Parts: sequence; C-alpha cells; structure tokens
Amino acid sequence: MQNPSDFDLLTKLSSIYSQQAIADKINHPREVVNRWIKERSRQQDQSWLTYNERISLEQMLPSPPTKKEEFTFIDLFAGIGGIRYGFESTGGKCVFTSEYDKYAVKTYLANYYCDHDVHGDIKEITQPEGMTKKQVYNHIQKLIPDHDVLLAGFPCQPFSIAGVSKKNSLGRAHGFEDETQGTLFFDVARIIDAKRPLAIMLENVKNLKSHDKGKTFKVIMKTLDELGYDVVDRNYDESDTDPKIINGKSFVPQNRERIVIVAFRRDLNIKGLTLKDISNFYPKSEPKVGDILEPENDVDDKYILTPNLWKYLKAYANKHKKAGNGFGFGKVTAQDRSTRTLSARYYKDGSEVLIDRGARRRPRRLTPHECARLMGFDKPGESKFVIPVSDTQAYKQFGNSVVVPVFESVAKLMKPYILSAKAAKTTTRKTSKRHQAA
Repeated sequence: MQNPSDFDLLTKLSSIYSQQAIADKINHPREVVNRWIKERSRQQDQSWLTYNERISLEQMLPSPPTKKEEFTFIDLFAGIGGIRYGFESTGGKCVFTSEYDKYAVKTYLANYYCDHDVHGDIKEITQPEGMTKKQVYNHIQKLIPDHDVLLAGFPCQPFSIAGVSKKNSLGRAHGFEDETQGTLFFDVARIIDAKRPLAIMLENVKNLKSHDKGKTFKVIMKTLDELGYDVVDRNYDESDTDPKIINGKSFVPQNRERIVIVAFRRDLNIKGLTLKDISNFYPKSEPKVGDILEPENDVDDKYILTPNLWKYLKAYANKHKKAGNGFGFGKVTAQDRSTRTLSARYYKDGSEVLIDRGARRRPRRLTPHECARLMGFDKPGESKFVIPVSDTQAYKQFGNSVVVPVFESVAKLMKPYILSAKAAKTTTRKTSKRHQAA
C-alpha cells in the first residue's frame, strides 16, 4: 500500500493490533484513535497524524522482503506463516495466502508483508455452490494466481493421535470421512489440478502415514500420482527411517515429528532430490532447552503455575503412573536436550512443557516468546517475532505451527530443483511454440 491515507493506515493497523496498542505507539488516548477510525464517512481524507506519528505507525507493519525473488509460491492453511517464513527466506515470493482463523491472520499480517489480501475459507474457492466441475476449475484459475510452488500445511486434527482419540470418544468420523477438515486435502488437490504448479510441499503430523491402517496416506499418494506428480522419497529402504518423517529436534530443543511430502511435476523430469540431505543443514551444536529460555528474573510471575493447578497435575500424573499409563506433565531444565511436543492445548495447563524452577518451587509455563524460539520463529536471545494476540491465542498458534528451520532447510533443498523445473518449463514452452509455428 503506497502512501495510504491516515484512515487507511489506521484501519490496516486496527485489523492486527488493538486500538490501545496503536494509541500507545503515538502517545494518544485510545478514544482518540477510535474517533479517527469512526470518522471515515465524514472525513475520508482527513489528516490526523504528524509526520513522526506516521513513521512510528508504519514501523508496526512488516517491510517488503529484501531478497531477490527467484520463485513464487502460495501459502495454504497458512497459520502464522511458519512454512512461508522458511520459503520466503530462501528467495520465494508469496503471491496468495489462505487462513481461516482470524487470530492467526492477525499474527500473520504483523510479521509478513502482504501485497494481497489473506483469503479465509479455501472452500469458497474450491467448492463454490452451483458450479459444474469445469466452472469450478475456471473459478480457481481466476482467484488463485499462477505460482511455482504450492505449500500447504493442511489441518492435521483428523489424523493426529490426539485428534483421532477425541473424535473416537465422541463417536465422530475422522480422516477423509471428517467432512469439515479431513477432506481439505482434496481442496488442495483441486488447486494442484487447476494450477499445475512446478512443485508442491505438504506438511502434516507423523500419524497421517499410519492413520486408518495406512489407507489415508495411500489415498494421498495415489491422488498425487494421478495428478502427474512424483513424490520425493516415495520408495525408500524399509530398514531405514522414512526420510519424509522429519523431527524438529534436530534444529530446536523440541521433539516434534512431522511428515513432509515434496513432489515435482512428472513431465519436468526432475531427479536427484532426497530429504535425507536435510542433515546437511543441522546446526553445528545440539540445541538445548536453555537456548530458548529467558532469564528467570525477567519472567512474569503469571507464568508460574498456581498451587491448585500444580497440585492437580501431580495428582493426575500419580494416578496414571499407578495405572501403568504414561500420561502426566513434562518438566524440563535448561540443561535438557529437548521438550515434549508443544500442542495447541498448551494454554490450558502447560503440562507438556513445564520449566523446573528448582526444589520446592512451582514450575512455570513457557512465555509466548519462549514458544516462538522453541518453534524457530526467533533465534536464541531474539524476540523479533511480533505477537499481537493474547497469550491464550499465541499458545494455540505456536502449538499448531511448524518448526521454522525444518522448512527453511526443506526450501533450501528444493530450491535448485525448483529453478531447474522453471528452466525446463520455459524450454518446453519454447519448443512447443516452435512446433506450432512450423
């Protein structure tokens, strides 16, 4: 947005931040900012801000990327942009974003420059009512720009261990039978079929591979094959670990396994890529929990568990220990190699990652900025990632996100092959045009 009016700037900021945060930035009462925004109908072009106030407010918005654009991508089920972060830092330009959760969109827009609107429900594009299949594909062509790479961390709840257990207990369907989430893979497939990107990268929980005795994963692989895409490491030595299963523990101090499905269009004949080579990007020294922690004296007491909650968690753990179950809290120290997997329910009690504060002292939750480091959005000691939402929403967002350095490494592995695919596509086009001319 070039030279926006004061109203446009304030409106953009208020879609991300509270009016109080905007007012605090320019030392005005919140009521003044509220009045300015409400006066659009009468004073659309009114200038309220001084030059310095505009500069301060513009700094609350992310700047355009400075890296040279080498390929384009779309970001589906974007969350707070963990996958985008990795591919953008590797030379990619995001040309379309879709994310349904309004709070995640706030965090996304606070951290990434968007020269396009963030689209909400992708099904409005892929499943419009009253259209024939041909009309649907024309609709997709019209609303989603051409791109080199499709990125999609499609919702994992229908396939995760926790998600399946919950749905079973409620008597609800899961996987592709889940009408609200499980079928979203097929929305991705429609976009792939309509837009024919050079490459795709899909992310999901490890349990996707074993869900429904492997049938779910077979359907995904079969669909991609029928669409004309070759999956990287589709076949591998069963005696080894599947390269498509990547543990974020190699990059950050968190045990977090995810399946990464990379595929290239078969007609472009791209060969040689393997996700085994992700080990080339492992950090030189093993990460430790202490790398992501803030100095204890700087942590607000509100993150320390209350006496009642701590008593409850200990009783709950003891109950399951006596029953021979593994359920309970996960307490770690700065010296530990890694934490358990951070989940979207972390805001409830923090039980999967509790920081040990020493004998006879109640443990504490991670702060949201420590979560940002645990997921790789910030490096150790940094707090650059902007968190414009409440702690509860932040915990949900980080628990649903990806380990950023994993996907930055995947992007680095894919990049030379993406560029080769672009060159192959250009050559094919030129050859086709020469044949047509002849």
